[in-house]
Amino acid sequence: MTDMSTILITTSSFQVDTNPALQALQRDGFKIVTNPFGRRLTEEDAQQLLGEHNPIGMIAGVEPLTRTVLKSAPALKVIARCGIGMDSVDLAAADELGISVSNTPDAPSSAVAELTIGLILSALRQIPQADRALRGGEWKARMGNMFRGKTLGLIGGGRIGRKVAELASAFGADVIIHDPFIETCSYPLVSMDALLQQSDILSLHIPGGDETHHLINQGALEQMKPTALLINAGRGGLVDESALADALRSERLAGAALDVYEDEPYSGELLGLDNVVVTAHMGSYAKETRAIMEQEAAENLSTGLRTN
Repeated sequence: MTDMSTILITTSSFQVDTNPALQALQRDGFKIVTNPFGRRLTEEDAQQLLGEHNPIGMIAGVEPLTRTVLKSAPALKVIARCGIGMDSVDLAAADELGISVSNTPDAPSSAVAELTIGLILSALRQIPQADRALRGGEWKARMGNMFRGKTLGLIGGGRIGRKVAELASAFGADVIIHDPFIETCSYPLVSMDALLQQSDILSLHIPGGDETHHLINQGALEQMKPTALLINAGRGGLVDESALADALRSERLAGAALDVYEDEPYSGELLGLDNVVVTAHMGSYAKETRAIMEQEAAENLSTGLRTN
């Protein structure tokens, strides 16, 4: 180790000063560089930063760490993802380049699941629309729908999907799941077509990637009930946002609530539709969860640096 061994933190925010693992690495002579943009990095941003600092290790957000980006930092040996998803990292390229990659799969699950329930309730009861109307001087109660008795269809029965199912059941919702990678479950497992056709609320909890890109496209939306809601707190690329906007405008779909988008920061046509609830990719941004995620990511980074 030398005094100039660099660690790059590319998440949009990270509490370095209160993180024991990072403090220990600094005492050992590591230099820590944080994201100078305060937002999610583009591929070009990531390539520029890695090329400029050539870190030995990094704590990564959801920026695209492609083969080109990874090759721009020949000293890089360890990537610690602060979060669950690994689809933003070219894992094959990382393996070829001798870069170890880890994530923090447990910490964000409850936070993302709770936000998902919040999005569902907001869309069902039209809470954001009521808030906007009242702030604009309109006093009018909006007629919404209850969660109890609705069929919630989950694409993905992993950690977050199961937590959403547990919370939804407490509201009295009926849960069905489509997940070809699990054989047994506490909830009914159904085909994709059945899920689309039966769900009053459809929520996505699977990784992104080529196989799931635009999984919810025009054809899938046409199978859904016109009274249904689409919820996405998973990955933005799962939904064809143009097809979704068309479905919402034509009332082939009643509403949607999104926390993630194909291109972020998002500034697209869905923002102009009143039957969409939008948040800025904040599923894991609960103080309690964020602190655990950051600590786990830093510990993974420290372990990786000491074993590589």
